[in-house]
Amino acid sequence: MKATSSDSVDTTTNLAGIELRNPVLTASGTFGYGTEFKAFMDLRRIGGFVAKSLTLQPRFGNPPPRIGEVRAGMLNAISLENVGVDAFIETKLPEIPEGVPVIASLFGTEISDYGEVAKRLTGVPKIAGLEVNASCPHVKSGGIEFGQNPVVLAELVRCVRAATDAPVLVKLSPNVTSIAEMAKVCEAEGADGISLINAVQAMDVDVRTRRPVLKNILGGFSGPAILPIALRMVWQASQAVKIPICGIGGITESDDAVKFLLCGATAVQVGTANYSNPMAAVEIADGIAAYARDAGFSRTADLTGALETG
Repeated sequence: MKATSSDSVDTTTNLAGIELRNPVLTASGTFGYGTEFKAFMDLRRIGGFVAKSLTLQPRFGNPPPRIGEVRAGMLNAISLENVGVDAFIETKLPEIPEGVPVIASLFGTEISDYGEVAKRLTGVPKIAGLEVNASCPHVKSGGIEFGQNPVVLAELVRCVRAATDAPVLVKLSPNVTSIAEMAKVCEAEGADGISLINAVQAMDVDVRTRRPVLKNILGGFSGPAILPIALRMVWQASQAVKIPICGIGGITESDDAVKFLLCGATAVQVGTANYSNPMAAVEIADGIAAYARDAGFSRTADLTGALETG
């Protein structure tokens, strides 16, 4: 796989057995099924993307209003609306150019649903790996319970691991007491990597109407304001487990992404920034390579864990 580079910097990245051109992915739910961004960029210029979370059957989301702009970020309570795993395989994947690693996110309201979706995605061309959405902060059933209870999380990871031989990442919730404990659970049950963090559960109020901004009341808070929280959790998890981490949360420019790598992430995912700048992921990938060159690193992979704490 040819790397995107800046003056011969090697940007190739191995994330939990998934070979990427560079360490920049786009986050699930913010990049659609990839096809929506083909008009703005060559998808081969980023490491790959994580598709919208898939369920066994098509899923309709929450009623509007389900997105709200807030200071330094946004709230959303889409509730994982998607076409369903079979329609994704039949109608969405064929539109993705060859050579673009696709990580399929999967979700269910029952643990067995996760296993079945994982089975259907296993061995499908263009699917490079799976990301288990164990932590959706605004779904009333499943999701948040799975990601906050270590016993249930262990059962979930065990189920998916038994259902597939594809690389498995588990997307963890920040709404927990100890992220290190949850990371260890995933590692012990055979996860190949961890994605940190999902959106932070939050809400906002319209004082003019005296009503919640979101119909669902609660939603997921994402954007620049959560970056320090995400960095802290990536750092803590990196000290607790040996499996790789994909850092997510508030990345809007290349320096943000570099911070995640220094704190122990192997790769990053760009999320909310995609809405305001469809080229954000490409620009961030180029910026990471330029940073590595200027800092004297011949490989961007050498930035992982290079934080000086002494």
